[in-house]
Amino acid sequence: MSKLAHKNNLRQHYLEEVRPKLQKELGIKNIMAVPELKKILIHVGIGNIMTKGNKDYESVLKNIELIAGQKPVVTKAKKAISNFKTREGMPVGIVATLRGERMYDFFNKFINIVLPRVRDFRGLGKKGFDQKGNFSIGLTEQTVFPEINVDDIVKLHGLQITFCSSSKNKEQGMALLKEFKFPFKKD
Repeated sequence: MSKLAHKNNLRQHYLEEVRPKLQKELGIKNIMAVPELKKILIHVGIGNIMTKGNKDYESVLKNIELIAGQKPVVTKAKKAISNFKTREGMPVGIVATLRGERMYDFFNKFINIVLPRVRDFRGLGKKGFDQKGNFSIGLTEQTVFPEINVDDIVKLHGLQITFCSSSKNKEQGMALLKEFKFPFKKD
């Protein structure tokens, strides 16, 4: 197990060890300007379920609720787009936003439990970063999460997880996640 698995509080680990190390490494004068994890978003698109005539997305909603540990929000289409067969007000996605203690608990579970359960996992690619240093990863199925019972699955679905930070660029975001022992591929 990694060093982080033994830490009870990932936030304490950030404040005591990661933040001072990042401040020195990135050459930031003000400690409050050091990048930190702000929120984690868990997204699932349900537009394809809705366009096939199947209006039942309750199983997807329950899966995300189990994974996130809180009730997710159903997002609706803002306008009708005929090419995508969507109508205004039609449910098109499910989102759970994690902050605070729940965010750090999910982060710890994701690194130490979920990623090792991914088949043929060799590390995460560094192309998932955007210009602001946020990192996104897509998973093809929800069965890698320990909360999901494989026998209860109605339909497999993928999900996308975005780690949002207060970093100013890709390099700061990558340095932050590396300090949390995020398993990136070796170049």
